[in-house]
Amino acid sequence: MLMNHTNQTEDDLFSCYSPSVVSYRYFAVLWGCAVTITGTVGNLMTILAFALDARLRTRFNVLIINLAVADLLYCTILQPISVDSYLHLRWRSGQLWCSIFGLLLFLSNSVSIITLCLVALSRYLLVAKRAVFDRVFSDRGLILLLISAWVLGLASFGPLWPVYVFVPQVCTCSFHRTRGRPYSTILLFFYFFVGLGCVGAFYMLIYRRVQIASQALLRYRLSRRSSRKKPASSVQGTDDSGVESGMANTCSCEMSSQADLTQNKEESSQIMQSSAKALNSSAANKPQPDIVPATTTAASSSHSATSGDDGEFKRVTRMCFTVFLCFVFCFVPFLLLNIADKHNRAPQVLHMFCANLTWLNSCINPVLYAVMNRQFRQAYHVLLTRAAAPFTSLWQALRS
Repeated sequence: MLMNHTNQTEDDLFSCYSPSVVSYRYFAVLWGCAVTITGTVGNLMTILAFALDARLRTRFNVLIINLAVADLLYCTILQPISVDSYLHLRWRSGQLWCSIFGLLLFLSNSVSIITLCLVALSRYLLVAKRAVFDRVFSDRGLILLLISAWVLGLASFGPLWPVYVFVPQVCTCSFHRTRGRPYSTILLFFYFFVGLGCVGAFYMLIYRRVQIASQALLRYRLSRRSSRKKPASSVQGTDDSGVESGMANTCSCEMSSQADLTQNKEESSQIMQSSAKALNSSAANKPQPDIVPATTTAASSSHSATSGDDGEFKRVTRMCFTVFLCFVFCFVPFLLLNIADKHNRAPQVLHMFCANLTWLNSCINPVLYAVMNRQFRQAYHVLLTRAAAPFTSLWQALRS
C-alpha cells in the first residue's frame, strides 16, 4: 500500500493532465513535430553550408553558426522530449533527466541571447569603429567569445540544478518559480531584459549611423550634380556575407563626400574620419573569403558607391535585426504571462500556448537566412541538390 501511494504521488508530480488541454495537446504535438523537423534540418544545413561554402566562412557568420548550434541542441535533443510529454500529458523520463532538460533548455536560450548581443555589437563596431572590430572579432577573439558564451550560460544556470522541476502549467521541466528566487529572477532580468535591451540599443545606434552616412552621400550627389560633374559608376560587389563588402561601401559613401563637406558640422566630420580609418583597416586586414576585388575597392575609394553597394550592409543588418525581432516575439508573451500571472490563475491552455510559441525561435532562423541572404540561399540549394541527386538518378533509372 505504501509503495502504491508513493508511485501515485510520483505520477502526480510528473503529470500535466487537465480536461481543458486534452484536445489542445494534439495541436501542440503537431506543432512540436514541425519544429523538430524544420529546426533540425534547417540548422544542420546552415552548419554544413558554412563548412562547405568558402564564401560563407567569414568572421560574422561564425556568430550565425554559434546561434545555429544552440538551436540545433534544442531541436534535436529537447524538442522531441517536449513532444512526448505533451502527447502523454506527463513527464516520462524521471527526475534526473528533468534536471538535465531544464539546464540544457536555459543553456540554449542564454547562449542564443549572448550570441544575439555579439551579433549586434559586431554590426555596430563594423560601421562605427572598424579597428576595434578587427581586434575584438579576430580569429582568436572569436574563439574566446564563443567559448565564453557557453561557459557563461552554464555557470549562470548551473547553480539552479536543485530546483529544476516539472511544471504542469507548461508540461515541461523548468526551475521552480519560488524556490530559485531571487537568483532566478535576477538571471531572467539580466538575460531577457538587459541583454535584449542592449541588442535593441545597438541596432538603434546602427540605424542612426547609417542614416547620417546616407545623408552625407545625398549631399555629395547634389553637389556633384550642381557642378555638372557626373559620378563615375563603381563595380558592384555581390558579397552577401555582410562583413567586409557592406562596410567598405558604407565607408566609401562617407569618404567620397568628405572633400565637399569640410564646412559641415563637427559630428559629420568625425564620422567621416572614423569611416576613413575603418576603410584603411579593412583594406589591410580583410580575411580572404570576404575580399572585394582590387579594382572594386580602388573605384569605391575614389567614386561614390552605387545604391546596390550601399544597400549590402543594410540588407545584412536588416536580416540580423529580423532575427532579433523574432526572438523577442517568441519569448515576450511567455515572459509577460508569467509576470502577470503570479498565482497561476490564467487558463492552462494559455500558458501552454505561450510556451509553445517559444519553440518557434529554434527553427525560424534558417528560414530567415534563406529568404534574406542570397549566399545562404544558394548554399542551401546546392546542399538540397546534392542530397536529392541519388533519388533523382534512381528515378531516372526506373523511368528508362
